[in-house]
Amino acid sequence: MNPDQFKAALAEKGILLSEGQMDQYKIYFETLVEWNEKMNLTAITAEEEVYLKHFYDSISAAFYFDFTKQISICDVGAGAGFPSIPLKIAFPHLEVTIVDSLNKRITFLEHLASELGLKGTRFVHDRAETFGKKPEHREQYDVVMARAVARLSVLSELCLPLVKIGGSFVAMKGAQAEEELQAAKKAVFVLGGNLASVHAFSLPGEGSERNIMVISKDKKTPKQYPRKPGTPNKNPIE
Repeated sequence: MNPDQFKAALAEKGILLSEGQMDQYKIYFETLVEWNEKMNLTAITAEEEVYLKHFYDSISAAFYFDFTKQISICDVGAGAGFPSIPLKIAFPHLEVTIVDSLNKRITFLEHLASELGLKGTRFVHDRAETFGKKPEHREQYDVVMARAVARLSVLSELCLPLVKIGGSFVAMKGAQAEEELQAAKKAVFVLGGNLASVHAFSLPGEGSERNIMVISKDKKTPKQYPRKPGTPNKNPIE
């Protein structure tokens, strides 16, 4: 998917990008490739693959969830900024917080935000388990997102404590989504969530299966969650 095809594919979904926004995606691509030479950010560096598997794939959440409103997003374990930075470029009004456990990725994201001229972004070096215990972040976000970070039973414990009541946890998953969902049912319930919808689609051109899961936050997360760093992954709620 080259940049022109990327713009046209999003226009088909009602997401219209200006030349300025297209320039921002170009700078994003160039900065990603440049920094990837000195630190491991992504295995995907060919332009057409970055536009499809990183940019288009990140924005695909907006096909099924309304990002046109004034909302705050927390992106857990965003790595090189996916999905929240491509979404922020497409919907500049979004307030975006990214938490990542690796400080060098935070350094990259701060540089990237500066290069892109992004306002309303903040980057936090922290483990999701400790971040979710802090009063200034716990149950403070309209939407919490994660893309390919961990299986859903683990991810729910990292993300749902950050979602305000009435907000949503949006998990972006591949082909194993249904299997992960079955294993995560108890965790989602215990943590105060409720599955609202699942949307399956294929990436254009190459056909990889994608699933967008929207989990609503109906009640407060019990105080003991998230547990200490490493515990959710070793011993998920099942």
